[in-house]
Amino acid sequence: MTAAAADRAPGHRATAVLSADEARRIALRAQGLLGAPDRRAGVRGVLRHLGAVQLDTISVLARSHELVPYARLGAVGRPAVEAAYWGAGTSFEYWSHAACVLPIEEWPLFAFRRRRYRDRGHLWGHQVAPETYRHVLDQLRAEGPLTSTELGGAKKTAQWWDWSDTKIAVERALAFGDVVCTERRSWKRVYALAEQAVPAALFGQEPEDETCVRTLVAQAGAALGVATRADLLDYHRLRAEELDPVLADCGLVPVEVAGWGPDGAPAPAWADPAALASAPRGRHRTTLLSPFDSLVWDRARTERIFGMTHRLEAYTPKHKRVHGYFAMPLLAGGRLVGRVDPAREGRTLVARQISLTDAPGPRGTGARHVEALAAALREAAAWVGCEAVRVEALHDERLRPTLEKLLTA
Repeated sequence: MTAAAADRAPGHRATAVLSADEARRIALRAQGLLGAPDRRAGVRGVLRHLGAVQLDTISVLARSHELVPYARLGAVGRPAVEAAYWGAGTSFEYWSHAACVLPIEEWPLFAFRRRRYRDRGHLWGHQVAPETYRHVLDQLRAEGPLTSTELGGAKKTAQWWDWSDTKIAVERALAFGDVVCTERRSWKRVYALAEQAVPAALFGQEPEDETCVRTLVAQAGAALGVATRADLLDYHRLRAEELDPVLADCGLVPVEVAGWGPDGAPAPAWADPAALASAPRGRHRTTLLSPFDSLVWDRARTERIFGMTHRLEAYTPKHKRVHGYFAMPLLAGGRLVGRVDPAREGRTLVARQISLTDAPGPRGTGARHVEALAAALREAAAWVGCEAVRVEALHDERLRPTLEKLLTA
C-alpha cells in the first residue's frame, strides 16, 4: 500500500482542502510558534501542549529540552526551565518519539508500551538474574530515589555501552513501569519506585491498548495541527498496527493538503478540528530551533512543510559536515530561512557557520533575512549569559558588514 493510500484508509474522505501555506501556518500555531505565547502557563504549559519534549545529551548553546520552551516563550530563565521539568512530580521521562520528558498526566497513556516491553522481556543486553531485578526494587523501596551509580554502578568498564547488571535491571524496570524517572541530577537519571512517585490516581490507571493509542494520536494531532498518517506514527513512534484501528475515531478529521503529495499533488492528511476552526493569525516567532524540536524532528515533514532538508550532523565525520556540528534552523516569518552552528567561548556566543537558505546569490537575496538572524543571535546570546556574538564562517561575506553592525547596535 502506498503512503497516500494508507492515509486514505480507513474511510478517508476529506472535509476540507488546505493550501500548503495554510497547512504551514496551522502547524506553526499548533506548535506554539505563531500567535501570542502562553506565558502564564509557562514551561509546563509548553510541555503539556506538545505532549513530549525530546531529551538529548548534546549541549552546545543549551540542552535541547531547554531550547524547546525558549523557542516558544523567549528568554525564560534556565533554572525555571529545569525546575518545571524535574523534581516537582509534574513530569516523567519515558520512550515516546525518543527519550522524552512527558507530562505526568500521560503516565496511563503509555501503559500499552510498558506492556509491550514486558511481553518482550529481554531488553538492553544480556538477561539479568531475577534476584538482581528484585534487589534494585528493594533498594529503591528502602532508600528512596537513587541514581544508577548510587544503586551500585552504571558500568562494568569504562566503555559507555558496557552496562552493569544493576544498570540493565533498573533500565528494564523503567521500561516495564516498575520504576519511573521524574528527575535528573547532573544529567543522571534518578530512579524511583513508580508506585511511590506517580500520583495514585494515575498509577492505578491501566487503559486498554487502543484507548492509550487513540488518546495519544489525538494529542499528537493537536500538537501538529495537520498531519499525514506518517507524521502521526512518528510523533510518539507508534506502529502501523497500533495507529490504523483508531485513526477513524480518534477525533481528527480527514483533509487534503495541496502540494504535500508526489510532484506537488494534494495529499491526504488528518487535522485537529480546533485547528480548522479559525485562521492562524498573530506574530511569528523569530528564533533558533533545536534540531530535536518537535517542529523539525521529523525530517520528511520538515522538508514537506518548509522545503528545507535538515540533518543533524553531530555524528557525521567533521570533513563531511555541510552545515556544522549542531546546526540550528533559523525560524523567521513562519519559514525556515537559514542555519546557525553555535558554540560558546566564555562570554561570547560564536556562530561557527551561518547559511541562509536563499543565498549566496544576487546582492539582496540573503540580506532580507539578516535582520532576523541578528535578532535571533542577540536574543540567544543574552539568554545563555553571553555579552557578545562573533561570526566565523558566513555563507556570503557580502552580508558581514550589515550583520556585524546589527549585532553591535
